[in-house]
Amino acid sequence: MSKEKVAIIGAGNGAHAIAGHLGMQGFPIRLYNKFEEEIAHIREQGGVTIEGAVQGFGPVELTTTDPKPVIAWADVIMVVVPAFAHRFVAETCAPCLRDGQIILLNPGRTGGALEFANVLQEQGVTAKIRIAEAQSLIYACRISGPARARISGIKQQLGLAAFPAAETSAVLEMVNPLYPQFHAADSVLDISFDNIGAVFHPGAVVLNATAIEAGQADEFYGDMTPSVVQFLEAIDRERLAVARAFGVEIDSAREWLLKTYKGVTGDTLYERIQSNKAYYGIKAPKSLKVRHIIEDIPTGLVPIASLGKLAGVPTPACHAIIDIGGILVERDFWAEGRTAERLGLADMSVDEIREFVRVGA
Repeated sequence: MSKEKVAIIGAGNGAHAIAGHLGMQGFPIRLYNKFEEEIAHIREQGGVTIEGAVQGFGPVELTTTDPKPVIAWADVIMVVVPAFAHRFVAETCAPCLRDGQIILLNPGRTGGALEFANVLQEQGVTAKIRIAEAQSLIYACRISGPARARISGIKQQLGLAAFPAAETSAVLEMVNPLYPQFHAADSVLDISFDNIGAVFHPGAVVLNATAIEAGQADEFYGDMTPSVVQFLEAIDRERLAVARAFGVEIDSAREWLLKTYKGVTGDTLYERIQSNKAYYGIKAPKSLKVRHIIEDIPTGLVPIASLGKLAGVPTPACHAIIDIGGILVERDFWAEGRTAERLGLADMSVDEIREFVRVGA
């Protein structure tokens, strides 16, 4: 039986790891990226060398800045770019799509699949494709050299949901041969609200802006103070409240840490962050213009706050970080972020949205 043809969109850490590891396993791989300088080494080497937890060479049969021969060819399209680029990728994919394809966002952050589907609708796409999003990237990985990636860990299980949820089983049939770790989440709302990065990243950067710009920040998690973490818990309470308004029950950040990492101790979120050895040595950013701000605010906090407004749930802590973060980096995150309007949900009630993500239009 022939293996699924896999397109990789992107050329960062995750894209290198996916291309190399799946190529090692014999899946036909093609890779598209907008920027030539980011893919030249992969083309020269004919693939990606993987080191670390798994080792080997994964061939990539085509590496190009031309999307058509990659996207139109594939059975499964793995989108592995920062979430703020999902709109661009959807616009790029639109004229190349054909019936029967799977598009998987790795990961979707908050509202990724909804935004992607809405853009395809705006572009007039009629091809019968399935769109899904993963809860997070399946690998812990980093680019370790030209056309090389180090995989330090692979998640044992990972939630996945299609939009609409009625399509999730069909998506899993196609992607489980690639990654048996994927299992069904109830809907893209579950995946969307289970966005811990939106809790930890932007608030910590905004509240430590002075230390970061002065070059005094050392460890991202280790330098968090009790007062900063107290504010992060306020963001987390808002996330949980918005999720509950949509009928979604998810773990708090405190609970998530305890379940996700071994050796975490303590009762408070601050104690659990400081006890997590997996966070030791993770350096603080050197600038405010980092993905903690320019990705996690527009694709994390903005959709949480916007859906909160739609559901009548106040989100003052989220609003504060969105507004202050935008001022700090001179961006209007309300204009560019994933609002209910940009997700195609603005004219729906909570119950209508719950039904929409289950069965579609």
